[in-house]
This record gives sequence, C-alpha cells and structure tokens, in this order.
Amino acid sequence: MSVLLQWFLSGTVRHACDLRKHVLNLVAAQRDLLPAEGIAGIEEACAKLRVAVGAGAEKKALLAEMTNVETVANKWLKAYPHANWRENVEVLLVAIAVAMAIRTFFLQPFKIPTGSMQPTLYGITHENFRGRDDVKFPTGLDAFVDSWFRGVSYFHVVCEEDGELREVESPKTVIPLIVKKQRFQVGARTYTVWFPPDQLFGGNSHRSGLFPGQQFRKGEDIIKLKVISGDHLFVDRLSYNFRRPERGEIIVFETKGISGLPQDQFYIKRMVAMGGERVAIGDDRHLRINGRRLDASTPRFENVYHLTGPPQDSVFSGHVNEAVANLNQKGGLAPLFPHGKAEFAIPPKHYMVMGDNTMNSLDSRAWGDFAQASVIGKSAFVYWPFLSQDGRPGRFGWSHR
Repeated sequence: MSVLLQWFLSGTVRHACDLRKHVLNLVAAQRDLLPAEGIAGIEEACAKLRVAVGAGAEKKALLAEMTNVETVANKWLKAYPHANWRENVEVLLVAIAVAMAIRTFFLQPFKIPTGSMQPTLYGITHENFRGRDDVKFPTGLDAFVDSWFRGVSYFHVVCEEDGELREVESPKTVIPLIVKKQRFQVGARTYTVWFPPDQLFGGNSHRSGLFPGQQFRKGEDIIKLKVISGDHLFVDRLSYNFRRPERGEIIVFETKGISGLPQDQFYIKRMVAMGGERVAIGDDRHLRINGRRLDASTPRFENVYHLTGPPQDSVFSGHVNEAVANLNQKGGLAPLFPHGKAEFAIPPKHYMVMGDNTMNSLDSRAWGDFAQASVIGKSAFVYWPFLSQDGRPGRFGWSHR
C-alpha cells in the first residue's frame, strides 16, 4: 500500500508524518544551537520513523518509533519560552497573511458610499429627526437586530445644559477597524458619539446638520439621526486576470488619472461600452452602441431599461442625456452628451461606465472614459446587510448583478 493511501486511511500514519515534519522543522530552526551529536540523533530517529511508515509497519511498531522520536527530541531540543504564546502568534500571522492574499488576489471587501447605483446597490443614507418628539427610536433587542443585521443605526444625543455648539473633534479610532468615537462640546459639556457615521459633522453629507455657535437648551435634541448603511460587498479580483470585462457587468475601478475626480478613490458603476465603440444616449433614455440600441432584452440591462414612467432618483430610469436631464430639472449630469444625436468615441483599451441611478450619478456622461488598467474587479457578492432595510429590498447574495 502506498504511503499516500496509508496517510488517507490511517490517523496514526498522519500523526507520525506530522510529528516527523514538526521535529525536523524545530531542528532546522535550532541548528546553530544544537550539538552535532544531538542533530545526528534526532535525524536518525526521524529517518527510522520514515522507514517504518514507508514499510507499512503495524500500529504498535509505528507508535514505538514515534515514542523514540519524541524521547530523542525532548533530550536535545531547546524549550521555547512562552511556547503557547509563540504558537498563537504564529497562527495569527499566518491567518493575517492568508487574509491579505485573499484580499489582494481573490476577494476584496468594498463599501458602497453613495446612491449612484441605486436601486441595484444602495449607499449610505440618513434621516434627521431632531426636534421630532413623535419619533421613537428602538432600543434593546430591536436596536441590536437593526444595527447588526439590517445596517440601520440610531444616534440620539440630548442636551444636558444650555449652551452653544463649540468644539467638534475629528473621529478617533479606539480599536483599529472596529471601534471609533467622535466628541463635541455644547456649553461646558462634552458629548461622545460611539461608532459615528461618516460625515456626521461637515463633508458633503453633513448628516447632523449642525453648525458652530448653534444654541441648545436643556432637554432639546442635539442629534437625532437614523443612518442606513450602504451595501458591503466582495469584489472579484480574479476573473479579469483571465478575461476582459463584459458589457453590463458592475465593475470597481480606481479614479487615479481620471480628470475631474478625486485621485485616491474607488468607484463602482456598470460598464456600458468599451474601446473602439461609439456611444450615444437617445432622448428615449436608451444607449446606442455603434448605432445599436440597448434595451431590456440586452443581457444585464433587464432592470436598467425596465422603464415605468418619467426618470426619477433611485428608480430604474434608463440613461438620460443632458437635454432630458434639463427637462427634469437635473441639468449638469451629462455634459458630454448634450442631446440624443451626440456621440462619444472611446479610445482602444478604455471603458465607459454609468450608474444605474441615472438621475443622481456622476459617471462617464460627465468625465468620459478611463483606462483598462484602472479596473480592480467586478462585483461578486453582497455580504451585508443580511436583512432588508426600510424601503429597500434584501440584496444579500448574488442577485444584485
């Protein structure tokens, strides 16, 4: 019987092989500390164990050789201080290395920050209920389920004494990747918000709506926010090593080199056209690629072109050019496509992308194409939130594609 087959069928053989490998690894690590006599003794015992395994020795004989290896190893090998801690640290480092490899070459986590891909993928939104005494936030188990399974968080801070909003600190990390806090001062009191949402104070969203010098009286709401988190998904970084993106796939790309965009971010959009093609956006809200009209029968555009009325924010509304956007009071969305006859030629090895939320998406209609090398990967799997959110259907899994 071959050694490989024995290894699969016998737990004793597997244990013997692991023991021999472990002892020889320790010898290699301590070779400069061990006398020649000790090294020779350990290697001889390991060789005998290997011969016994290869010869298909009975369990009793195999256990005897394993005991001999342990005896000789214990005689000569140096004991490591804090061996348990050392082993745990090694396991942790290996786990980190594996996680980094998976992130780099296979699956990278990505958080949807904005609503440009709604209603396919949702970004972070919020509702401000400050001063609304009729609105009661859930507590206890309900709040826990909302936060951990639906991605819905509640922030409620009540003024404890009269004063004005004075100092707002930047968010600080308490435990890396896990816990953050943000503090601000009203009057003489300092308040702390744990796990604050992005842009609680300032930024484009400015979720709190507060400004320095704003006056508050005791018992008033300072902050009363409901924040609905954006979708968290895995980006497939492997597939595009073997093939090019296909029309309609949702891709993630870096903005470096794209004029008019921040140079250090990653965007997620639907790829609509590629190098060598001519693109137009008709007044009927349908793309034309080299004169061919895309519609609901085009693979991966079934929902995008499921039109049910005038174009609306966060509703599938096709794609609008600048003329149609102006008719719907949303000018500035598509300066590169001023009307239905305008065409845009894409250079070789470049792509054009557009958001599914055509009435609220900064995309190729405004800034054009980008290089093939900027593509990171494609949307693979929404892993959080697990459950549906208010007004948002559940998107956990692969169905969003």
